[in-house]
Amino acid sequence: MTNAALAQVNTAQTATTKIANKSFWSHARYVLADNPFTLVAAVLFMLFVVIAIIGPWIAPYGPLATNVGTPLTPPSAQHWFGTDALGRDIFSRVLVATRIDFVIALSAVAASFAMGGLLGAAAGFWGGWLDRIVMRLCDMVMSFPLFVLAMGIVAALGNSVLNIIFATIVVNLPFYIRVARTEVNVRRDAAFVEAARLAGNSDVRILFMHLIPNAMPPMMVQVSLNMGWAILNAAGLSFIGLGVSPPEAEWGIMVAEGAGYIISGEWWVALFPGAVLMLAVFTFNLLGDGLRDLIDPRRRT
Repeated sequence: MTNAALAQVNTAQTATTKIANKSFWSHARYVLADNPFTLVAAVLFMLFVVIAIIGPWIAPYGPLATNVGTPLTPPSAQHWFGTDALGRDIFSRVLVATRIDFVIALSAVAASFAMGGLLGAAAGFWGGWLDRIVMRLCDMVMSFPLFVLAMGIVAALGNSVLNIIFATIVVNLPFYIRVARTEVNVRRDAAFVEAARLAGNSDVRILFMHLIPNAMPPMMVQVSLNMGWAILNAAGLSFIGLGVSPPEAEWGIMVAEGAGYIISGEWWVALFPGAVLMLAVFTFNLLGDGLRDLIDPRRRT
C-alpha cells in the first residue's frame, strides 16, 4: 500500500472516530435532557466522586483529630455537622469517609460486573456443562441471605477493606451472571447472530462484539443498584463491628457511634452520616435508568 493510500485510510479512521465520539456525546446530552432525574443523579454522582478524590484535602479538620471542639456540640458555624463524643468534627469525617466507601463499592461492583458478566455470557452462549456448573454456583451463593453470607466471609477472613471488597464481590456475582446469561441466551439464535456467523465471525467475536453489547443495558441498571447496595453492605458491616475498624472515618461506623446518643438528644451525631449514606444510595438508584438509556444501542437513533 502506498503512502498516499495509507494517509487516506488514516484520515478515514480519524473521521469515523470523531463521528462516533460526537454521536456518543450527542446521545448523552439527549439522555440527560430527556430525563431530569438522570441529570440530577449525574450531578450528585459527580459531586460524590469529587468529594471522594479531594475530601481529605478540603476537610477543615483532621478526621481523627480529637478535641477540635467541645464534645457533642450541635451544628454551628464552626462545626457544620457538630462534633461527636470525642470532640471530632463530624463534617470532616463525613467528607473523608466518602473515599473509603466509594473505593469499596466501585472496586467490588466493577470486579463482580466483569467476572459475572463474562461467566454469564459464556454460560448463556455455549450452554452445556459450563452452564450447569455456573448456575449451580449461583444457586449455592443465593441460597444464603446475602448480608449474612457477607458477614460470614468477613468474620472468617478478618475485617479489612480487602476482605469487605471480596465479600461484596461474592454476593454480587449471581446478579450479573443471571442477567448476562438470560440476555445472551435469548439472542444467541437471533438473525443478526446467524448473519455474523455466516460472515465468518468466530464464536468469541460474536459473543464480544454482538451479544455482550446487547446485554449491557440491563447490566448497567444492575450496576447502579448494586453500587447502592455495596455501600449499604459496607456501612452495615461496619455498623455491627465487622467492617472498617474504628477510629477510621466510615459512614457505618459513624452511624453506629451516634446511635446511642439519639435518645439523649444528640441527634446530629448519627443523622448527618446517615443522611449522606441515604443520599448516595438514592443517587445510584436514580442513575440506573440513565445508564441503561446511555448504553442501549437501540436508543441511538
